[in-house]
Amino acid sequence: MVERISWFSPVDYEILMFYDEHDVGVTAKSLAYNIDYNRKYVNQRVRVLEDAGFFTNTNGIYELTDFGRDFLAGRVDADEVEALGDD
Repeated sequence: MVERISWFSPVDYEILMFYDEHDVGVTAKSLAYNIDYNRKYVNQRVRVLEDAGFFTNTNGIYELTDFGRDFLAGRVDADEVEALGDD
């Protein structure tokens, strides 16, 4: 799917794999249910990914951004994503 990113946690890959298979908007609660992870932890991590530009959040509904789609498609250099973790 994607290259290893040092600041990603294991659930970040699960979150992104879900969106790679289902390009839909969901709440963190629904996402956690579907990937079988703790809701609070998923909520925390999806906000980190949102801050890095992978998701938008509209009234608690998380959707992939074009950057997120490009990352999943392999069109974003891993070094660019690594640099986002320095912020």
